[in-house]
Amino acid sequence: MLAKQGLLGEYKFTGKQGVLDFIAQAGCVQFDPIDVCGKNAELVLQSRVAGFRKEMLYELLYEDRALVDYFDKNLSIFPIGDWKYFARDRRWYAQNSRNFSEVNAVCGEILERIAAQGPLCSKDLPYREKGPWYWSDAPLARAALETLYFRGALCVHHKKGTIKYYDLAERCVPREILDAPDPYPDDLSHKKWRVLRRVGALGLLWNKPSDAWLNIGGLKAADRDEIFAQLLAEGKILPLEVEGIRETLYCLASDAALLDEIRQDPPLRARCELLAPLDNMLWDRKLISALFGFDYKWEIYTPETQRKHGYYVLPILYGDRLIGRIEPVCDRKAGRLSIKNIWYEDGVKPTGKSETALAACLRRFAKFNQVEFD
Repeated sequence: MLAKQGLLGEYKFTGKQGVLDFIAQAGCVQFDPIDVCGKNAELVLQSRVAGFRKEMLYELLYEDRALVDYFDKNLSIFPIGDWKYFARDRRWYAQNSRNFSEVNAVCGEILERIAAQGPLCSKDLPYREKGPWYWSDAPLARAALETLYFRGALCVHHKKGTIKYYDLAERCVPREILDAPDPYPDDLSHKKWRVLRRVGALGLLWNKPSDAWLNIGGLKAADRDEIFAQLLAEGKILPLEVEGIRETLYCLASDAALLDEIRQDPPLRARCELLAPLDNMLWDRKLISALFGFDYKWEIYTPETQRKHGYYVLPILYGDRLIGRIEPVCDRKAGRLSIKNIWYEDGVKPTGKSETALAACLRRFAKFNQVEFD
């Protein structure tokens, strides 16, 4: 799993091309807008891609148009060529949305405005009345723009800070991709493609209820059983037995060579990396607990008095162990990275070697955030 993720040994992903290569392999990285020390997608990439800078992801999304943000595992970033696989999601949003009649009443005018004026944000539109939206009440302008985005009529053209500017999809997505037919129009085939994609995103996965299956609409246990049986019969996945784990795990058949290499127990460089809260490798927390003996909860939505650790805490990977967790905070005004706390796992005793590796990791992390660290 670690070698597949590019988290063990020498870096296998480098620079801007490395961003594309990792996301192509993973299928997607999950997006979250909260930025304490980097947004989630940026944190995923900084732990795997040598020389990663935040501007690389922005350029690939909004200048090169090689990536697109849309729904896969919740809101995600994935290769723009995969747009065609999510036609059913866009159709669903065309038929289902909150404030359906109110939103539909202004959608035509919004599309005309954007066609004539270019990319717009919600503040550029006159619809100020508020209505119930997903997490709280929101102005109709925002609700309508987001609905058109969900339906695929609009794409995020660029951002200024956290403000999204939307443009017509045909001006953001190449016509041949926009007009491509759905490769898996029947329901089971589509779910099968999604399941295989998620197995590849983690490297190892089991056939159990899991957050790793989020946003695969209508995926029931019976569907999963049938899909895993078909993927095995077609030779697309391999069953694995792991010592100490009763359940069968699976990897992509295309990873057989990597699996054989790792089973030879070659000497691999033990890197120290900070993982994102919604890191691909952590999508199935129960699996991580079974494999690594590491129980992780992102406590950002936990009331402060009930938190065990902190608001924005990242797991620490050292070699092939999750040795603890850390709460880094970027003070951008002061231009400094501070560490509020470090919690080591029971039985982990920091050594000179591990502390040196962590210090080097934090210097890289500060550079990634464009701040200083002592």
